[in-house]
Amino acid sequence: PIYFTALYESKSNLHRIKYVLEGVEDSVKSMNVNLQSRIMPPLKQEITQQMNTKIIKPLCEEIETNLRLHTHSHLQSQEIPLQTVQPDCKDSLSLPPLYLFHSFVSLKGKIGNYLEKTFYDLTTVALHDWRTYGEMRCLAQHKYNISTVEDTLPSQTLEQGLDVLEIMRNIHIFVSKYQYNLNNQIFIEHSSNNKHLNTINIRHIANSIRTHGTGIMNTTVNFTYQFLRKKLIIFSQFLYDEHIKSRLLKDLCFFRDNKVQLDSKYSYERAEKFNKGIRRLGVTQEGLTYLDQFRILITHIGNAMGYVRMIRSGGLHCCSTAIRYIPDLDSIVSLQELTSAEGLSETCVQTAQVLDQVINNMRRNITEGSEYFKLLVDVFAPVLCDQKNSHLWNFHMIVPPLTINF
Repeated sequence: PIYFTALYESKSNLHRIKYVLEGVEDSVKSMNVNLQSRIMPPLKQEITQQMNTKIIKPLCEEIETNLRLHTHSHLQSQEIPLQTVQPDCKDSLSLPPLYLFHSFVSLKGKIGNYLEKTFYDLTTVALHDWRTYGEMRCLAQHKYNISTVEDTLPSQTLEQGLDVLEIMRNIHIFVSKYQYNLNNQIFIEHSSNNKHLNTINIRHIANSIRTHGTGIMNTTVNFTYQFLRKKLIIFSQFLYDEHIKSRLLKDLCFFRDNKVQLDSKYSYERAEKFNKGIRRLGVTQEGLTYLDQFRILITHIGNAMGYVRMIRSGGLHCCSTAIRYIPDLDSIVSLQELTSAEGLSETCVQTAQVLDQVINNMRRNITEGSEYFKLLVDVFAPVLCDQKNSHLWNFHMIVPPLTINF
């Protein structure tokens, strides 16, 4: 171990390891056969382990660090002192494969495998860093002549934001932590421990749909439907409560009897009185009244519906970006017919058929689209309009008190 450590630190003498291994093997071969069979396996394992620990692993980490520093050199504001400059390990990669007891060990191959695994794992964890690791891969080829296999992972942009799948799995957390701007179609984080607030807009959704495919849109809407169904049950239970229902009916009768005097307007004083009456029913440990919780519930429902709206807009944005290279959507030529007419191979005809299907699918998505709001209305409207849920018809009377509930 001490020798391997000293050999690695010297760098310039690393080529001598070849002769050391040959000397060890020659000394073992000079022994009798029985002694060789007992000594060779543990000795080979020990030498291989020490080489991996003392030489190969530090060399891999050093090259990775060097690639990172080179890739992010534009971010370094201070010059590196001359004393901290490490000798280049490029010569170590030019060593031929080392022969050890009927097997070869390639330093360059080991380092290449390490970089491939590192780039793949880290890109999987943070897909938005795909460009950085791509540059490091090219730099490894240019600087050290190390060829690594492309990870072929889906790339993402720096504006990726939260992923659609992540939002879908945690829709209940998303609607409570983000606020929706209806005019600009953007979600803004309510509060954060960091110095910045995260935002999600149509471009983020479009990038995420481009990564996962348009099929994720229907799945997301289904998840949102399940979430809305649970929230609407709570919504119905609140309005069905005797305290709430009686107050709403009382306000409704008062408004109908005094409609002319009130000029069809709900007075501010009566809305404030409604809030005070609800507060007398009790508050939570956080100081929230039942009306506060109902307002938060409606906000969550609105955020979920805003998310559905943004999904549709993001899908249209994604499809329009993909189909912009097609000159005329109204007169699309069938590539399958053209390839068949030219007498091309069967493979070309099948490929053209697949491309035609993709183009037609994008055209259908961009021209027709999916009215997700209409789908939700068609699902919930029969239930909400049912006579059994007549208590929901008084919801409009609680809107004025909600507007001043803050």
